This record gives sequence, C-alpha cells and structure tokens, in this order.
Amino acid sequence: MVNSSHVTRSSSVPDDVGRDARTRDRVLAVISEQGPITAAALAAQLGLTATGVRRHLDQLAETSAVTSRAPHTGKRGRGRPAREWVVGDTGHEHLSADYDELAADAMRFLRDTGGEDAVRAFADQRIRSLEERCESRIEAAGDDPRARTEALVEALGVEGYAASARTVGDDVVVGLQLCQGHCPVQHVAAEFPELCEAETDAFSRLLGVHVQRLATLAQGDHVCTTFVPTAGARPHTERSTR
Repeated sequence: MVNSSHVTRSSSVPDDVGRDARTRDRVLAVISEQGPITAAALAAQLGLTATGVRRHLDQLAETSAVTSRAPHTGKRGRGRPAREWVVGDTGHEHLSADYDELAADAMRFLRDTGGEDAVRAFADQRIRSLEERCESRIEAAGDDPRARTEALVEALGVEGYAASARTVGDDVVVGLQLCQGHCPVQHVAAEFPELCEAETDAFSRLLGVHVQRLATLAQGDHVCTTFVPTAGARPHTERSTR
C-alpha cells in the first residue's frame, strides 16, 4: 500500500519549486528597480521574513544574478552598516531582451556604412521617439524638477527601464539621483555610448534642467545614475521643438 502522505509531499514539490522561482524573480525585479537595497528593505517590500529573503538572495548570488556591496554613505553609526544588493552580471542577462545581438549587428553595419555621425543620428532619432512617448506625462507634472523627475521615473518604468529617484543632500536638498537598475539596451550601449549620450540629452530636455550622467550600466557600473539638480538649478535652454 502506498503511503498517502508520501504522495502528497511528492506531488507538492513542483509547486514549491515554481513558487520559489517566482519569488526569486520578484526579488530580482525589486533589486533592479530600487537597488542598491538592503535585505531588510527587500523583506519589508515583498512581505518576506528575514530568513526567507536571505535564502533567495543566497541562491541568486550563487549564480551571480545579484551581488552585495558596502553602502555608499558618508554617515557613520554604531555597528557595521547593512550591505546593499544590486543586480549582477547574470541578472542583467536574465532581464535583457533577446534581440541584443541583432541590434548590435545592425549598429555595427550602420557605423561601417555611414560612419560615427550616422550612429549618433540614429541614437538621437531613437531617443526622440522615447521622448515623445514620455513628454505628456512629464508636462502634466508641472515645472518643478522634482515632480518632473518622479513623472519621468514612472514613464521609464512603462518603457522597460527599472528606474527610481533618490534625494541627494541631508540638511539641504541639492538634487535627485535618477537611478536605472536595468536598461533594455545595456549590452548594445557598451559598444555604442552614443545611445547613453542621446538619452542624457533627452533627460535634460524633458526635465528642463541640465542633468549630469554619473555612471552607466554599459560601462560596468551597478546602476545608471543621473544627477538632477533641484536647488538653484540651471535651466536647460534646449527644449523639444516638436
């Protein structure tokens, strides 16, 4: 006679495996959107226990889907600060689109036949389409750079860029850091930085202030980071002329 309890446990294994995989995907998605992020913040966001989130982080780290680092902060407190998690190499591969190699081949052909100017012209045209899709949402936010940045974060999320905004400055807020934990064209942009340059110019136009790109995934950083001034911001004079 077959032990019924054994059957029940055995048949539940695939469900458990699938549930764990879905939870790890959620953990990876939150890290890409909000990283660098601590394990405690992840647990709170996803409704997981500290032990549960640590187990999923360990499994993701084993395959280099995520990696941890010391927090970037000037504040000193008691004890060792909690480490922060960001997306790792295989995590970016998991999040990346399948057409990366095809896109890179097309860009190389464009460069070989039309030169560097043709590559930048294509980058400008491509980002102009993104700019047009995002513009109405950002214009509805008003003139304040902070509100416009928050609207840009939402718009970029719709476009597949895992984006977030963080305040820069403690007692006096001097600006925002616009962070992108995942970029759909990351691997292509590593070879063609014109894509990043065109995107930075578009952010300046959309936000109405001169922004500064501090780091990019394409150049090996953990997140794309763009500084957006909000205090005494210098207006960006080149606005869209559509």
